[in-house]
Amino acid sequence: MVTSHSEAAARPQGAAAPRRRGAVLERAILEAALEQLSTVGWNGLTMEAVAIGAQTGKAAVYRRWPSKVDLVADALRTGFPALEYAPDHGGVREDLYQLCLRVRAAMYSKPGFALRAVLHECDHDSADRFHELIFSGVIEPSQRLLREVIERGIARGEVRQDAAHELVCDVIPAMMMYRSKVCASEWTDAELAEMIDRVMMPLLRP
Repeated sequence: MVTSHSEAAARPQGAAAPRRRGAVLERAILEAALEQLSTVGWNGLTMEAVAIGAQTGKAAVYRRWPSKVDLVADALRTGFPALEYAPDHGGVREDLYQLCLRVRAAMYSKPGFALRAVLHECDHDSADRFHELIFSGVIEPSQRLLREVIERGIARGEVRQDAAHELVCDVIPAMMMYRSKVCASEWTDAELAEMIDRVMMPLLRP
């Protein structure tokens, strides 16, 4: 097991390093992989460095993940903030705004930043796999929750009957991903509100 000098000095002489197993060890490895991605990127990440960060042996990493792509994919997948339920504040405008805040938090979380760095650096075949992570981790949940918000608005009479269309549900994820990937800039709270007021609400009103 690889151990830092400071930790070795802090333990009584002759004491063994604590051994982590199972889910605890796997979580430490995945967290170490995310940390490596955020500091050295895809090209700089090595399985050996991840093992050092997780304070385990390189063999323990390879037993669970045979390649860097497998390890990074699992680290990103498990690290994404969950988008599980739609906000319900009694009005479609506020629900859309709160949902946008959640989507932004996922996009700009450590896994979100790491995923964008990976997509810029890795080869074409690996990038296809990570594009799927963007879809399953951010875009698909966003579309599903947007549809739920819109359908709730239809039931309240705030939203026109045909508004729960897949193209309408694409608008917010598409605009947010465009700003992030193409323009490399963040959405402020005020800009999210303006997007809802100038783009989404005119699309949705009866």
